[in-house]
Amino acid sequence: MNYPEILPPPHRSLAELEMGARFAELPPTFYTRLACTPLPAPYLICGSEAAANLIGLDPAEFHNPHFIEAFTGNLALPQFSPLAAVYSGHQFGVWAGQLGDGRAILLGDIALAPDQIESHMELQLKGAGSTPYSRMGDGRAVLRSSIREFLCSEAMAGLGIPTSRALCVTGSDKYVLRESPETAAVVTRMAPSFIRFGSFEHWFYNQKHEELKILADYVIAQSYPYLQDHAHPYQALLKEVTHRTAKLVAQWQSVGFMHGVLNTDNMSILGLTLDYGPFGFMEAYDPGHICNHTDQQGRYSYKNQPQIGHWNCYALGQALLPLIGEVDDVHAALSDYESVFESSMGQLWQAKLGLQTSLPHDQELITSLFMIMQHNRIDFTWFFRQLAHLSSESNAEDTALRDMFLDRSAFDAWIGQYRSRLKQENSQDEERKQRMHAVNPKYVLRNYLAQVAIEKAQQKDFSEVEKLLTILQHPFDEQPEHDAYAALPPAWASSLEVSCSS
Repeated sequence: MNYPEILPPPHRSLAELEMGARFAELPPTFYTRLACTPLPAPYLICGSEAAANLIGLDPAEFHNPHFIEAFTGNLALPQFSPLAAVYSGHQFGVWAGQLGDGRAILLGDIALAPDQIESHMELQLKGAGSTPYSRMGDGRAVLRSSIREFLCSEAMAGLGIPTSRALCVTGSDKYVLRESPETAAVVTRMAPSFIRFGSFEHWFYNQKHEELKILADYVIAQSYPYLQDHAHPYQALLKEVTHRTAKLVAQWQSVGFMHGVLNTDNMSILGLTLDYGPFGFMEAYDPGHICNHTDQQGRYSYKNQPQIGHWNCYALGQALLPLIGEVDDVHAALSDYESVFESSMGQLWQAKLGLQTSLPHDQELITSLFMIMQHNRIDFTWFFRQLAHLSSESNAEDTALRDMFLDRSAFDAWIGQYRSRLKQENSQDEERKQRMHAVNPKYVLRNYLAQVAIEKAQQKDFSEVEKLLTILQHPFDEQPEHDAYAALPPAWASSLEVSCSS
């Protein structure tokens, strides 16, 4: 979720960290109880103090040997109730059948302070060993992917985008085989719930309507209690999830984030960004950009994310049909997706351009901007941050922006239109700059920055992971001492590729 800045609950030691097992209250057919598989000689790579604060854990515990053992899967604390959940899903638009937590093990949940948005936070180890749902996999995660997930989870929280969180990442010198041998690692993930669209699809496609109802009632009771007295609670649930998903995808688009694998088993029932694999942040603007090398058809390209979000909501609607009852009622619950997305997107683009009002021709201004950005391959994050410095009256501040465009005449024409639009609302430069800086990040997790941190971590130097975490948790701040991390990517970065194995 989008977590506010609030006072954390009192700091507790590891021994004082009380945990429940809400998911285990579901019937045994929903999960398998099991133990994690130990890794030899684990060590801490990095911990997030902000994530620790959410659950009231003293960040000093990161350096407690028992903490490292416990959150690698080597030490089963009394408060843990480890289990792996079953689910199914559509992968790249094709029904894949049963999936489930193949390398993730849920430890339990922690009650949060009363002033938090959510009441509980689940803790899950990713990479802690095989489960009955591993599908011949080893249940392990590698250092490379674990660092990427850890950093991006916290980076998205810093951007104010609903997301699962990452408490820590631990490593081991044990090798696992991927395209080549890599060392193993474990990420401790946190979310109010890890239930997915595919969790509902599992019971629908297995024609287990009683289990489907049990799961829907559980989700409503735990995460949408205000729907319990609704005249049509399952339709209302679908509508709420559809709205959240549309708003989430709009937020992704606004920062140039691409998930990479928007399968229904990677879609959160709470509207969170979930399961960081081959993600990417847009650099040279190209709406057809595909961040996942495995996605040969471009199903999950940047421009396709909005419609894929809608498609996935339809898949959830199909799964909930036995509970909702009528196809027309399912369609009614899904019908708002496009309007919610377009409204959210319009508001986000307006804010990114520093506009305080909405006028009829604004969409033309936005569309023409993206056309010249694409034609000139302008860096997405850099451009919007620099645009905040533009003077509404003179050309003095145009140079840095103008020099990035090969087609200077197109840039000049657009800037002229933009200045005219600013004058229509009597925009004040300094105040506009502050507003634009509050919504246009200076720092995002570019793939090359993650790669540099990974390569250092492979040499047991975790300082770059820690530095990136610090920078990315405050992406809108100037942080002049870290200007190099906001620079345009080096030439070698264009050769980086990430895939489903990432």
